Amino acid sequence: MIDFRGLLDAAHIIEDSPLYGQPVIENGLAMCKIHHAAYDGAMLGIDPDGIVHVGRDLLQAKDGPMLHHGLQGFHREPVGRPNNPHHAPAPE
Repeated sequence: MIDFRGLLDAAHIIEDSPLYGQPVIENGLAMCKIHHAAYDGAMLGIDPDGIVHVGRDLLQAKDGPMLHHGLQGFHREPVGRPNNPHHAPAPE
C-alpha cells in the first residue's frame, strides 16, 4: 500500500461512458500511476477472483528493479482490498 496520495490514481474497471461503466467507487481501483498506465494499456489485468495477471511481453522483458519488483512481481498475486468493504470494487 502507498501512503502518498499524489502517487495514486483512480482507475476505472469498466470504461467510464454512458453505455458501459459509471464513475462510482464500485467501478474503480486505486492504483499507482505506473500500474494504472499498464492496466489501461492492457499490459496487466485482474481476473474476477482478484488475481493480477501481467502480460507476457512485460513478464519476458529485462530492464531494472522497477520492472522486476514493481510489475513482474505482482503476477498471480491477489489485489489488496480496502479496509472498508463499501470502498471495494463490485465483483461483477
